[in-house]
Amino acid sequence: MGKVSLEGIEFHAYHGVFSEETKLGNRFTVDIHVQTDFRKAMLDDDLRSTVDYAKLYKIAKAHMLEPVRLLEHLSHLMIQDILKEYPSLKSVTVTIKKHNPALGGVVNFSVVTVTYPEDYV
Repeated sequence: MGKVSLEGIEFHAYHGVFSEETKLGNRFTVDIHVQTDFRKAMLDDDLRSTVDYAKLYKIAKAHMLEPVRLLEHLSHLMIQDILKEYPSLKSVTVTIKKHNPALGGVVNFSVVTVTYPEDYV
């Protein structure tokens, strides 16, 4: 069992509850971690035997282009599509950080982390 991750994927997107967020957008950082059995890939050096980083990025990017209100929902949508692409994954964790959220004070990030299967019980 091993972990495949993409960390620090950055996007400008329009997710949020407040009208300023949906008009001006904001900077977001996405981290994706998946637990998978990649023993075959270790031996045969074949991308088809593991999780393709490019596919994970493509899934994240597609969802970042479609505005939603809540980061919890956005994380859930990403996990659903990752599991469609790789149904045998043991776990998937998506963390989304919204940079400098408009909360009336200095806040570096608002952060949501959703993990499958733990948060899906």
